[in-house]
Amino acid sequence: MRNRLTSSCLFAAVTIFLAQCLAQPLIAQERGSPIGALGQQVRRPPPPSGPTPRLPDGTVDLSGLWVGGGAVGDMERDGRLKPGEVPILPAAKAIRDSRQEQDEPYLQCLPAGAVRGTPYPWRFIQTPTHKAATHIFKLEEGSIHSYRQIFMDGRKHPAELDPTWYGHSIGWWEGDTLVVDTVGFNDKFWFDRRGHPHTEQLHIIERFTRVDLGRMEIKITIDDPGAYSKPFTLTFNARLSNPGDEIMEYICQENNQFGIAGGHVTP
Repeated sequence: MRNRLTSSCLFAAVTIFLAQCLAQPLIAQERGSPIGALGQQVRRPPPPSGPTPRLPDGTVDLSGLWVGGGAVGDMERDGRLKPGEVPILPAAKAIRDSRQEQDEPYLQCLPAGAVRGTPYPWRFIQTPTHKAATHIFKLEEGSIHSYRQIFMDGRKHPAELDPTWYGHSIGWWEGDTLVVDTVGFNDKFWFDRRGHPHTEQLHIIERFTRVDLGRMEIKITIDDPGAYSKPFTLTFNARLSNPGDEIMEYICQENNQFGIAGGHVTP
């Protein structure tokens, strides 16, 4: 009896310890508007107010640690569209409706790809900063500690591209809005947990507008004739994270067997 009691207590302690370890990065990063992840909901104070910051050459400064700005559960709902407004083709709809959340590539430790967002922070790196940037990098904590490279030097997309998770991105400024044009995606990632699919014909255009010091509006136009009958645009908001927050190391290995990937809906 005593051995069973000891084993039960030990099991409970280990379970609580693992849950706390998993929750700590989320709690440390998310102290504002409710965002659900691993069963947690956290709140942040309002974003800071003030004028949009600029670099020495007058270009909008996109730096800072941001949270939000992408689809998580359902890109239709998260992107401010009405139910049924995404013009999905019948074959793509059948694929979406057949998908199960536990089969999502992102939950198997594969890259999030485009449109998909996470509760974790991200930041832009503009280089150089004393003149027009030739490159902008988007660093993301929750996308398997990965990055996107945006070419700002006037180059065009290559005539032939090997399909990749993040595609080939070129960018330019339209006033104070950063416009990013991306092609060359593979068809492996999901847009959201609901399972919205796409094909290798996918072409997206993102428009990043820093509204003020603490807020950014992100509009994403999706054009994929292989899965959708016409282009459509999603709208998301990102906000500046709390002072002192930073991107944390995020380690995830393919074939991970813990959590949803291992068949456990709740850790």
